Parts: sequence; C-alpha cells; structure tokens
Amino acid sequence: MAGSQKIYLIHAGDVSMKPALASFATLWPEARVMNLLEDSLVQDVRDAGRLPDSIPQRFDLLGQYCVAAEATAILFTCSAFGATIEALKLKHSIPILTPNEALFEEVIERGGKVALLTTFGPSIPALTEELSEMLALRSATLDVDAMLVEGAFDALLAGNHAKHDQIIADKVATLKGYNTIVFGQFSMASASAQAQKLSSVPVLTTPDCAVRKLKKLLQG
Repeated sequence: MAGSQKIYLIHAGDVSMKPALASFATLWPEARVMNLLEDSLVQDVRDAGRLPDSIPQRFDLLGQYCVAAEATAILFTCSAFGATIEALKLKHSIPILTPNEALFEEVIERGGKVALLTTFGPSIPALTEELSEMLALRSATLDVDAMLVEGAFDALLAGNHAKHDQIIADKVATLKGYNTIVFGQFSMASASAQAQKLSSVPVLTTPDCAVRKLKKLLQG
C-alpha cells in the first residue's frame, strides 16, 4: 500500500522539486514522498564544467542516508549524474531510479526518430551515454538528436519561469520530422503542456515516466 512506502526524491537543485511533486500529485497522489535537496551538486558541476571527483562518495552518502531512513525506493531528479547513480544501485537492494531510465524505456518502446532536449549542458553527455547503454543491452537502435535549449536554464535560475517555459516551447515549435520529443530534465516538465500544444507528436517528460514506473514497481 502507498502508506507503507517511503519514496525519497533526491534533488541536486530545487528547480526539480516542484515538477517531481506535481507528477506524483497527478499520477500517484497516495504515494508518501520525501524530498532531500543537496543543491551544491549542480553548482559544483557548473563551476567545474564536469563531474567533480567527489561526486561518487557524495552520492554514496546520500544513498546511505535514505536507506538508514527506511526508504523503500529512491528517485534521483538531476540528469547529469546517470553513471554515478547506476553504480549506487549495486550497493542497495531497494529500487533506485535514475531520472531518465523510465523515460528512455518508453522512448525505446516507441521507436522512431527522437528529439532529446536539455537546458543544462552537462546533462547531454550523461543522457546520451545512459541511453546508448540501454540500447546496447536491448540490442536496439534509435535515431536520436540531442540538443541544448539555450537560455532556458538561466531564465529558470533567475526565477523567470514563464520565460523558461516559453523558450522551450518555442524550440519545440521548430522541430519537424520527429516521432517523439523528450524533455531530458525534471526542471523542464513545467513547459510540457505549452510545448505539447505546438507539437503534433508526443512530448514526454522525465517525472511523469518515473512516477509511472515507480508505481508499477512498488504496487505491482
């Protein structure tokens, strides 16, 4: 039952928290959700221009904390740390999800040509590597164009949510010839409704896909 669950969301930036909670409220309102915010992670990646060497140990500690707090599942919400989260999965028996694995599973199942959008540059190599590994495990192929939506993340950090959403929606309006459009970060989900109105193909978001997968894993 949902009341016996204790799902921890680990955020590397507060911009991911609201979209994640909105997806739970819509798709699984009975779920018991906890939030753990460590927002120096994103800032340290931005400053270094890469993943700092301290990241694996810091994620180990975050995982240990959630397990000690009797988490029944952990969902990470920042897309720049896929490989580190995969390593963490091997250390604990509870379900631990990267932000994007459920999204990528749906994308692979749909097939066709995919536009993978991000607003945070360091997320692109992490996302493409994670997707490539999933495709290899399934002996599958997918035609993916990964692209950065310039200026949207800066608008979000400045508190201009309307501008953030508009920049993303404007980018979606220019995309032609794709079977699916994918928002590769939790923080982009707020633009999905606006973007979907401008697209004739499905726009998938990371939090919606993640909540659907968690609900299936924990409720059967």
